[in-house]
Amino acid sequence: MIKLLLSWDIKPGRDQEYFEFMVREFAPGITRLGLQPTEAWFTVYGNCPQILMEGITDDLDTMKQLLASDEWSRLYDKLLGYVNNYQQKIVRASAGFQI
Repeated sequence: MIKLLLSWDIKPGRDQEYFEFMVREFAPGITRLGLQPTEAWFTVYGNCPQILMEGITDDLDTMKQLLASDEWSRLYDKLLGYVNNYQQKIVRASAGFQI
């Protein structure tokens, strides 16, 4: 199993639009692409990214195809309109939330 780790901060004043996009487009879109969301965290207090999210695929080839797809590019580009400090990392999946 391969895990995609994502983190970002919501742009000030974009919270409502961001959450609508996440529920209506981003989450269903990544699921259709084959990324199974496994964890999501919203940070209320502390010096770390506001949103931490992870999803898994069966193998590295599937992950690479997903991230190279036009649909991922569309979702990613739209996400960047709502967030700052976006980061992503691909790792071998292990138990628990990974950073």
